[in-house]
Amino acid sequence: MDTRTLGDGLTVSAIGFGCMSLTGAYGSAPRDRADAVSLIRHAIDLGVTFFDTAEVYGPFANEDVVGEALESRRDDVVLATKFGFAFDGTTQTGVSSRPENIRRAVEGSLQRLRTDRIDLYYQHRVDPAVPIEDVAGTVKELVAEGKVLHFGLSEASAETIRRAHAVQPVAALQSEYNLWWRRLEDEVIPTLGELGIGLVPFSPLGKGFLTGAVDAGTTFGAGDLRARIPRFQDEAREANLALVEVVRRVADRVGATPAQVALAWLLTRQPWIAPIPGTTKRERLEENTAAAAVVLSASDLAELQEAADGIRIVGGRYPEELERMTNL
Repeated sequence: MDTRTLGDGLTVSAIGFGCMSLTGAYGSAPRDRADAVSLIRHAIDLGVTFFDTAEVYGPFANEDVVGEALESRRDDVVLATKFGFAFDGTTQTGVSSRPENIRRAVEGSLQRLRTDRIDLYYQHRVDPAVPIEDVAGTVKELVAEGKVLHFGLSEASAETIRRAHAVQPVAALQSEYNLWWRRLEDEVIPTLGELGIGLVPFSPLGKGFLTGAVDAGTTFGAGDLRARIPRFQDEAREANLALVEVVRRVADRVGATPAQVALAWLLTRQPWIAPIPGTTKRERLEENTAAAAVVLSASDLAELQEAADGIRIVGGRYPEELERMTNL
């Protein structure tokens, strides 16, 4: 697989693997541990070198699975994880990027990931109670100690990125970015380009919507986050399917799947964008990674752009309480 460079020298596969769902997400049960380990290792066989996790996934369980899967291939991969939440035991109690909490988090992550360094360490959510300069300064100390190699932010505004980058170079921003959520194009992506920072889109398939697997008749279980997301509600979903139909039309023309077209579109946006689709299924993993080889013509891209610009997406991407946790 082709590679991408994030920041000033972090080389990753063009398509990474978001590991969150392996320990349960969107209402799904955790994947059998042996199967999850096998899936991660299969991703390496497919050319994936970029693996994303976080201490809050589980909590803690996801890092443990990823650590087991990658321990024997540690020098062949880039490990990204995240800090930024406080816990009471295994219960997440809110955001916290106090320096002492970052240091607690990094030691736990190193242990669970079975490694002596974290390649890319993100602040998971901006903590309004802690100046971003203090966060960046703490990570700078961890870089000097060799425990962290590169600093990242997640769901951060252009202003926050600039302030953090002035203290410790930011290698990558992780945020949602896809054909049906493009707010980053207004201020954030230009800032990333100016400062030489990479973008790692999570939910590059719109939480499954852009794959074409969700239709007007789809129902979501009570534990599925999508049951609470405004743009997945009945009338909004029906309106938003107009975009999926365009993606499907392009996919049929180029001999790909809608998911592959959505990922290939992201790869055309900038050479420093590396999406991290997640899945628990081997066939979906193989489909996603094969998107790196999908070629979209100028006319294909123009058709997708016209649809993305012209079709009004109905509903927010998060429930209100989760949107408030972002810094965008």
